[in-house]
Amino acid sequence: MSGRRAWVERLFRSIDAKDAETFFGFLHEEVLFRFGNAAPIQGRSAAGDAVRGFFQSIRGVGHTLIDTWDLGDTVICRGDVTYSRHDTSTLCVPFVNVLQLDGGLIREYLIYVDISALYREG
Repeated sequence: MSGRRAWVERLFRSIDAKDAETFFGFLHEEVLFRFGNAAPIQGRSAAGDAVRGFFQSIRGVGHTLIDTWDLGDTVICRGDVTYSRHDTSTLCVPFVNVLQLDGGLIREYLIYVDISALYREG
């Protein structure tokens, strides 16, 4: 397992644990964070507020990492993510993340996923 793959797995473990503080340790102070088709968010503090809000809106999350490509200062990850709603139902969808690094921290965090069904009444 490459060092970068292990790093990505630690990143996803922090998200899956809904451990916001550990997750934020991966982010550059001036990170550009974009989740799906939501508006981009600039800065670790603003991204933190958005991620904390998202964590509160779901019961749980679990990532299955399928592939990781290390392209120097860019890491691309592909897998499946399962979201657990507060009513215990789940939604599993594919995702791709593109991470631009700066000094070992994520400077640009782009998440390509369709969660349009996550909050849909059933």
